[in-house]
Amino acid sequence: MLRLRLLLSSLGGGLLLLLILCLGSQNLNDRAVLQLGFGQTVPLPTGFLVGVALVVGVISGGSATALVMPRRDP
Repeated sequence: MLRLRLLLSSLGGGLLLLLILCLGSQNLNDRAVLQLGFGQTVPLPTGFLVGVALVVGVISGGSATALVMPRRDP
């Protein structure tokens, strides 16, 4: 039950951070393009790119902690 609660709280927190990030990056003028192996992205604000990396880190860290946490036997 603790694992599920930790997993849901990390997902919920990450989605909340993503929502705040999307609302906050509406009027940013400094835009960058990411060069990917198969193409490039549309111009995105630099703060948005850094924020998405932060959100992905929060979600993956919380999920990894929930999955690796030792099981307590009652």
